[in-house]
Amino acid sequence: MFEKISILLEMIKFKLTIFAMPFALMGAFLASRGAPDLKTFFLVILAMVGARTCAMGFNRIVDARFDGANPRTAERAIPAGAVSAVEAWSMVVLSGMLFFVAAWLLNPFTLTLAPFALGLTLFYSLTKRFTSFCHLILGVALAFSPLGGWVAVQGSWQGFPWALSAGVLFWVAGFDTVYACLDADFDKKSGLYSLPSRLGAKNAFRLAAVFHVIAFILFIFTGIQAELNLFYFIGVALAAGALFYQHRIVDHNDLSKIQLSFFSMNGFISLALFAATCVSLYSSKI
Repeated sequence: MFEKISILLEMIKFKLTIFAMPFALMGAFLASRGAPDLKTFFLVILAMVGARTCAMGFNRIVDARFDGANPRTAERAIPAGAVSAVEAWSMVVLSGMLFFVAAWLLNPFTLTLAPFALGLTLFYSLTKRFTSFCHLILGVALAFSPLGGWVAVQGSWQGFPWALSAGVLFWVAGFDTVYACLDADFDKKSGLYSLPSRLGAKNAFRLAAVFHVIAFILFIFTGIQAELNLFYFIGVALAAGALFYQHRIVDHNDLSKIQLSFFSMNGFISLALFAATCVSLYSSKI
């Protein structure tokens, strides 16, 4: 059983929950102007784990046919036969239930938003079949993370710094565009849509850079909206440096370092922004 759980967690890249989790907690900390109570903190984490697990499991199920035909992804658990359809669907249903239970235990407005947030993340998995703007749709889905954290604390979205969600949208769209370059040729041959398959890797990289510049302008504006101090802006500068390095080590002619860029730098960026927010909030109270 433990081996099967391990395979399922690897299938959905569970460790990459770190991408969105800090932004959900960032929303909660901003709403509380510090750490939320332990119950809320724990439920926000559960909700994020449930939502992402559900969405990634659904993505692996609906894309199994394409994954099996793509040499890069043919060894993923479902096409390789390591996970059955029943097992995968069971994980999707149970994690979806976890998300809704956590939302219900938080407050009524969080539960009201829950179907829209989860529905959008599930819908994203289908968008490569009909639009090259799928990366932006993923960004919109993950932009619910900080909003969800805020609503979990406040019970409304009044006062929410919308620049934060907009920043997450463009940050996600940028790195997903870069990552999609790995499958640009396969997508084109298979009739799937993505910005790299439509524009070519070189132009996709340029557009991703534009997305990331917009994202960090919005993250700066978030600090202004939320009245954060210098420590937050130092964190934004560190995250911007990591993002610049990310674009430097990956070239449209050499995609061999995308995995390093995708898994390492993006986790650092989200954690750096969250940590900077916490330091800013607590230092303001001293």
